[in-house]
Amino acid sequence: MNSNMTVTKRSGEREAIDLDKIHRVITWAAKGLDKVSVSEVELRSHLQFYDGIPTEAIHETIIKAAADLISPESPDYQFLAARLAIFHLRKKAYGRFEPPALHDHVTRLVELGKYDTHILEDYSKEELDILDSYVDHWRDMNFSYAAVKQLEGKYLVQNRVTGEVYESAQFLYILVAACLFARYPRETRLQYIKDFYDAVSTFKISLPTPIMSGVRTPTRQFSSCVLIECGDSLDSINATASSIVKYVSQRAGIGVNAGRIRALGSPIRGGEAFHTGCVPFYKYFQTAVKSCSQGGVRGGAATLFYPMWHLEVESLLVLKNNRGVEDNRIRHLDYGVQLNKLMYTRLIKGGNITLFSPSDVPGLYDAFFEDQDEFERLYLQYEQDDSIRKKSLRASELFGLMMQERASTGRIYVQNVDHCNTHSPFDSKVAPIRQSNLCLEIALPTKPMNNIDDETGEIALCTLSALNLGAIQNLDELEHLSDLAVRALDNLLDYQDYPIKAAEIASMNRRTLGIGVINFANYLAKNGVKYSDGSANGLTHKTFEAIQFYLLKASMNLAKEQGACPAFNETTYAQGILPIDTYKRELDKICEEPLHLDWEGLRKDIVEHGLRNSTLSALMPSETSSQISNATNGIEPPRGLISVKASKDGQLKQVVPDFDELKDKYELLWQMPGNDGYLQLVGIMQKFIDQAISANTNYDPSRFSGHKVPMQQLLKDLLTAYKLGVKTLYYHNTRDGASDKFDNLTALEKEDDDCAGGACKI
Repeated sequence: MNSNMTVTKRSGEREAIDLDKIHRVITWAAKGLDKVSVSEVELRSHLQFYDGIPTEAIHETIIKAAADLISPESPDYQFLAARLAIFHLRKKAYGRFEPPALHDHVTRLVELGKYDTHILEDYSKEELDILDSYVDHWRDMNFSYAAVKQLEGKYLVQNRVTGEVYESAQFLYILVAACLFARYPRETRLQYIKDFYDAVSTFKISLPTPIMSGVRTPTRQFSSCVLIECGDSLDSINATASSIVKYVSQRAGIGVNAGRIRALGSPIRGGEAFHTGCVPFYKYFQTAVKSCSQGGVRGGAATLFYPMWHLEVESLLVLKNNRGVEDNRIRHLDYGVQLNKLMYTRLIKGGNITLFSPSDVPGLYDAFFEDQDEFERLYLQYEQDDSIRKKSLRASELFGLMMQERASTGRIYVQNVDHCNTHSPFDSKVAPIRQSNLCLEIALPTKPMNNIDDETGEIALCTLSALNLGAIQNLDELEHLSDLAVRALDNLLDYQDYPIKAAEIASMNRRTLGIGVINFANYLAKNGVKYSDGSANGLTHKTFEAIQFYLLKASMNLAKEQGACPAFNETTYAQGILPIDTYKRELDKICEEPLHLDWEGLRKDIVEHGLRNSTLSALMPSETSSQISNATNGIEPPRGLISVKASKDGQLKQVVPDFDELKDKYELLWQMPGNDGYLQLVGIMQKFIDQAISANTNYDPSRFSGHKVPMQQLLKDLLTAYKLGVKTLYYHNTRDGASDKFDNLTALEKEDDDCAGGACKI
């Protein structure tokens, strides 16, 4: 390399490249890491230097050189690259490596309008100095490279136009904690802040994108999921579209229930006109979803729900596919098809399904969610009524069309509405569950609005976080972590703003939370068990029993202190009914694990004191936040020991946690012989989880004759999920071969634009 080569500084001045300084920085970053070579990184970097190279480009070249070396043989390059990236990031944010004092930092960012002014109003300099003493900036060095890139891309407060970054991760964590516990009494809040900071900064609790990127800033909307129900009137349809725009612009992922909209050709105003049907209004909703970006990160996204027995269902099922023309396709929404026992029974018995317009069959749509016996009675009655417009199709044909579209698009989801209401924390007679959300894990009551200011409607919000199963030593730890997570998220409900009154009223009345898990694959590997062979069933039962028990206990204790949520009487908990009372007994055949905790004592306490929160748990995909925590996604098996995520930052390599010790213990996705073992685990989790679960089905065509997955297999898995009490099915993934490298250790994954960001990949 030319020793006379120069570097261009930020001021525009040129000086000779200081190779010793570069060597010192890389050596510092490599300290304590195995199988990394400082000289290899230097060599690869030097090859790309040129005369007059800007300082910024030198940093980025070195970081990329280290990141390119991440491999199964040398996984620690992900930490070397991360440390170099942290060094670069801090220089950009602070002009030096050492962060400033917290009080000085907060004062500066409040003056710049980047932080919320309440931080300086709620906390004295003395308190901020105490909080500063809790901060351990060296925890930045535990991030992987992919995590640092996610932090830079989505979470750190920045100017997205100029690329300026204003903070580093530990200030993010301590200030999120300070904001969430600001309303607690001064004598207790500092300890809560310290405990919560320690939990999130050591990755024991994982926070979703809206909280990580938004709390501490002047924007105060942090719910990950928003459920909006549409009525069958123009006023309600307009109110739904307005609500979508408001919430998409504030980083939320949307679920829209449009199942009430009457079918094409229905009479309007006593026959004065024909109804245009669902498709034009679904297009209207798509336009609303795509009209705003999620906080500048990416476009909005939504899933739209309708019942399988809707008269237009044949047209609705194909809206996502690539055939057809623009007029009869709506491809930028995902779709949730709603089923119940009657639909499945018709399939199993080789019968027909009769399709109706909801407007022609009074009471049927409501009974579909509220009362399964009444639904069946009305359905049979309307089938016999020749005066009602209807269409009859073979159940196998209709299910076949649904599963074909699910397989070809991957994005036709399934909601079992009976399970969502019979195994629910809500009394279906007064607060039925009529929809889920973008990622199929939220199951909350909704009511249509007639206008944007309608206070009788109900928009459901869910505020999320997750417990990192790979970061705990034993299940007893979950008690303290559950208490912290419940308190923090419950505080957030009062801390955030509500752009629509119907959402605020519902949130204040129900105070719904959804706490899930990340790193389940790592947890199974640590315990030497697998997804596919039943060996994890007992462990999963014990673990999710503990999670739900401690979450309920935390909410009950909070109710003792601050009172139960106002709509507690609309929950089944108020009647003394717990998840362990209403699960599908079919699960007992696959898991004999007994209950280990004092549910009867808890039942008595809940009936006496109530719960602060109507719901506590939901299992979400956790795509982005699991990367931040260097964890595996949600409950999913990894596709490879190294995943290569294609994102807007280029290809990000991430190695599974504890690679050296556990590389032979992980069961990879495409090593699994089928979906049975995974669906059993989801059923066991669903026994305890009070909302729903983002559960995927996965297919490797090479396992089947002709390299084609038979319809019989798709329907068998669908029926297995239903039989085990699974409430919802999310993605249908098909192995295409192109994603897998030759060594079967590395898998290419595309970051999902629709769900990451503010939607629900928390």
